[in-house]
Amino acid sequence: MMIKIGILGDIGSGKSYVAKTFGYPVFNADTEVGKLYEKDKKIFNKLKKHLPKHINSFPINKDEISKAILANNSNLKKITTIVHLEIRKRMNMFLQKNINKKIVILDIPLLLEKKIEKKNDILVFVQSNKSEIFKRLKKRKNFNLKLLKKFKNIQLSLDYKKKKSQFVIKNDFTKKSVTTSIKNILKKIL
Repeated sequence: MMIKIGILGDIGSGKSYVAKTFGYPVFNADTEVGKLYEKDKKIFNKLKKHLPKHINSFPINKDEISKAILANNSNLKKITTIVHLEIRKRMNMFLQKNINKKIVILDIPLLLEKKIEKKNDILVFVQSNKSEIFKRLKKRKNFNLKLLKKFKNIQLSLDYKKKKSQFVIKNDFTKKSVTTSIKNILKKIL
C-alpha cells in the first residue's frame, strides 16, 4: 500500500526542500503550475477568458498573473480554481505512475484548502522561524509583500495545519536538522 505524505507549512518555510530530502518521488504543485503557464494553451485560453484585462501573452507571463491578483480580490480565486483542476489531474497521473512506490511526497500549497488530502495520508508540518522565512522570501527575485499577503489570505491558519499534522519538522535551514527529523518520521511509518 502506497503511503502519501503531504508537506504543510508557511510560504517560504522550506517545504520543497523538506519534500526533496525525503528521497521519494515528489509531486511539486508549484513546478507543475510553472509548466502549465509555459506549455498549456487550454489553461491560457481559460485564464484569458476569465481575466481578459490581464492575461495576454502565451506562454503565460508570471508578471501578468501577479498583476491580475493584485488588481482585484476575486482574481486569485479565479486563477486557483482554473489551475487547481489541472493540477489535480496531474497529481493523479503522478500517483498512477508511482503506484508501486512505497512512499510518495505531495508538496501542494493548498493541500488542505482544496481538500486534496485523503484520510490515511500522513501530514508533516514544516515549522520555521518567521523572521528567517521573511529574510529568505525577500531574496526571491519576484518578492512582493502585497502578493504574499493575498496568498496567505486564501490559506488556512498555520496553527490549524500544525494541529492536523501527525509530525512537525523544525526547519532551521540546516541540512542536519531536517535529515534527522525525516529519518525519525520514516522509522515510525515504515
